[in-house]
Amino acid sequence: MQKIGLAFAGFGGMAHFHAENFKKMERVLVKGIFDINPAVAEQARKDGYRTYATLEEMVADPAVDIVLIATPNDVHRPIALAAMNAGKHVFCEKPVALNSEELQEMIDCAVKNNVLFTVDQNRRMDHDFLTVKRIYEENLLGDLFCVESRVHGARGIPGDWRKEAKHGGGMVLDWGIHLFDQLLMLTDMKIKSVYAKLTYLTVPEVDDGFKVILTWENGMTALAEVGTSHFINLPRWAVQGINGSAVIRSFNNDGEMVCARCKPGADAIPVRTAAGLTKTMAPRTDDTIVTLPLPEVSGSIFDLYNNVFDAAQGKCEPWVTHAHLQRSMRLMEAVFESDKLGQAVDFE
Repeated sequence: MQKIGLAFAGFGGMAHFHAENFKKMERVLVKGIFDINPAVAEQARKDGYRTYATLEEMVADPAVDIVLIATPNDVHRPIALAAMNAGKHVFCEKPVALNSEELQEMIDCAVKNNVLFTVDQNRRMDHDFLTVKRIYEENLLGDLFCVESRVHGARGIPGDWRKEAKHGGGMVLDWGIHLFDQLLMLTDMKIKSVYAKLTYLTVPEVDDGFKVILTWENGMTALAEVGTSHFINLPRWAVQGINGSAVIRSFNNDGEMVCARCKPGADAIPVRTAAGLTKTMAPRTDDTIVTLPLPEVSGSIFDLYNNVFDAAQGKCEPWVTHAHLQRSMRLMEAVFESDKLGQAVDFE
């Protein structure tokens, strides 16, 4: 087996996550790390890694095939350009760049140097997303008309560089790019409009949450929501179809589907409220619905790693393509534009 030599640019939390996973893979060898923080570099040396004194030294190492960039967002571009101009493949953390202009420069550099340039959209491998994708593709709830995707926490925005605009902080760039990528991977349909409302509850400099509504050309809508001040979390996913509904409560994929067995009877028992009765919101009787388990799906971050390594060796195309990166970047920019204008904006 031809082994891949890999070096890290930046060796923080995500890089350590990847490094631990690579120890379980025979096909990849970590050749070293480059980090501008002396304390991080010193700890890496103690842990047995080679450390490069400069970025130039790292990209000049002939033993390095791929550079994995795991730095704050604002320096992805210069590191990627240096690596690709040295003939190295690049596997970058997300968001890959801060705007479409930066991204296009990186894509052009990859094409010019005939190297792989792809991004760690690892949330494509999450079981909760793969479950929703299976529900959509197999029409398990009938035609979908609404998909809600939420990530909630109550710890505020992280206190590191993610709270600083100059480093590309904020939740749109941090979690939003994951949720947007998942929704874009759900269907190939064009998106007609984007409406966004960002929040600045805990820090004034960058967004600490948002609500984004996407409308596809067939009328289906999606709500993508991130909140960092939610002390009671709403479900990770809620999916509505004309023949049923599904809920996924957490990343652990706990949930169920409730589907129609037949049309509801005319003898609904009204719900009594303090202000009167309602038949419209009366629950269906048990004989007209069926509760089903969520479909079983499988996915692993190692599948993504192997795709990247295979693509670097010319064996296949990368799952995360340049076109995917461009579309998700344009969507992220549309989100900021909508929030600034206070209205929905056209997208595709």
